[in-house]
Amino acid sequence: MTDAAIALTPPRRRARDRGARLRLWGYGLLGLLLLAVGWELYKAMGPADGVVIGDARVLPRTSDLAMPHVWEMATRLLEPVTRAEGARPLWLEIVLAAALTLGIAAAGWVVGVVVGIALALIMQRWHLAESAMLPWIVLSQTVPLIAFAPLVRSWGSRIEIGAFEWQDWMSVAVIASYLAFFPVAVGALRGLQAPDAIHLELLRTYSVGWWATLRSVRLPAAVPYLLPALRLAAANAVVGAIVAEVSTGLQGGIGRLIIQYAGQASGDPAKAWAPIAGAVALGLIAAGSVAILGLIFRNYRRAEATQ
Repeated sequence: MTDAAIALTPPRRRARDRGARLRLWGYGLLGLLLLAVGWELYKAMGPADGVVIGDARVLPRTSDLAMPHVWEMATRLLEPVTRAEGARPLWLEIVLAAALTLGIAAAGWVVGVVVGIALALIMQRWHLAESAMLPWIVLSQTVPLIAFAPLVRSWGSRIEIGAFEWQDWMSVAVIASYLAFFPVAVGALRGLQAPDAIHLELLRTYSVGWWATLRSVRLPAAVPYLLPALRLAAANAVVGAIVAEVSTGLQGGIGRLIIQYAGQASGDPAKAWAPIAGAVALGLIAAGSVAILGLIFRNYRRAEATQ
């Protein structure tokens, strides 16, 4: 390859990466458009009573009460939350609630990542610890959050250490971390065990210790497994935060708005869908934010492993 060709390689790579990002945005917008078109097609052509299989309704009714038009929901976002004078627009109310939930979910995500990586390191270091802990880690995810969240709030309210007082949002963050730590622990463990045996045996031949092996071989090898796990953990943290807000009664978050506006759906059906759309956007933002880590560790990503 000539010097001129070598000089042109980085700009070409940047242009290729920029084109790939634009395609991803295009696919995302196309997906939203197809979702809106599918919504309207089902509303126009679907049965009035919905699709019922046995005694279960698997698809909703197509009435304006159950399925408002897409443009009605979009227009409702620009209107005030209530008819009271000085009421904020609905979109701003959704943004503020989503910001609160996102902050709590971020705190839970950080705790979940720290706990998950710590557990993965312990299980990788001692095989006995893996055999003893991994089944319980998997079993922990079978506990229903709707029953577990009130217990966490009850236990947390009894914690008093000096001037420290447990806050309700901390219970929600604990629930978020409870869902976030699992994919991180499993993904990190799989990544730490990913290096080829020949590389580990070479380091062992040179009497390289566990810590140096971890830093130079195991952690770089774990990056392709850890990045997808971190994105999944971010989405799980948002789900955990929303469910915990509903279960614990925390005010101000997107979870409480879903319940509150659902009770007003009979008189304002378009309003009830606004916090649901906000929750979906919140999950996408949380997972997309973790993609920044992929830029930091791009030299180690190569092909990301699937969980």
